[in-house]
Amino acid sequence: MSELKDKLILVVDDEARMVNFMRMNLELEGARVMSASNGRDALENTREDMPDVVLLDIMMPGMDGFETLKRLREFSQVPVLILTAKDEEEDRIRGLELGADDYIGKPFSHRELVSRIRAVLRRHYASPPVPQTMLIIDDRLSIDFARREVLVDGERVNLRPTEYRLLYHLVQNAGYVQTHHMLLTKVWGPEYRDESHYLRLYITYLRQKIEQDPSNPHYILTERGVGYRFVDFEQKGHG
Repeated sequence: MSELKDKLILVVDDEARMVNFMRMNLELEGARVMSASNGRDALENTREDMPDVVLLDIMMPGMDGFETLKRLREFSQVPVLILTAKDEEEDRIRGLELGADDYIGKPFSHRELVSRIRAVLRRHYASPPVPQTMLIIDDRLSIDFARREVLVDGERVNLRPTEYRLLYHLVQNAGYVQTHHMLLTKVWGPEYRDESHYLRLYITYLRQKIEQDPSNPHYILTERGVGYRFVDFEQKGHG
């Protein structure tokens, strides 16, 4: 059975040909597809119909995809894949920074479209196992995985789902180097094992939220050319 069966997918694109292409391919997988040709309708559809995933084109007249995504994130955490031109790396990074879960570069095949949507849905709805203990990293940082809470100087820090999963895998292997491939596979999925720019971007986000000085990190350490390692806090605490 297809992982997309009965999933409601909102396609947002002002190009009718593109909408029809995606609709046909997604309906072949058993998905239900609705469409919007502009940002305002996309926001309304998301509010009213609560789709399982949104495919959002960046280049639209009036309210573009970036503005639409920004407003959508004010009220919904629905998985969003942005549709960009193949060579527009700036668009991809900006989209991820605004809260997109992934991107697909146009033109794309049926196989790539379905594979990316499946991966995003798996990540979004699969929670990592939850240890039932509060981890005291040091006087400044503590993590309560049971409540999905990260506290810095006693204040709760909001993490996006992907940031939370990345921190989870780093902390669970504290003291040990996690290679780029390992982290990409665990956090994003096997399809992403060579997409190292995702990892760099989200490591930066995490450091900005938990490190006292993100440019001189104390918790998330870089092992150049290999991967990342979370500080061995247990050994530090007992030393």
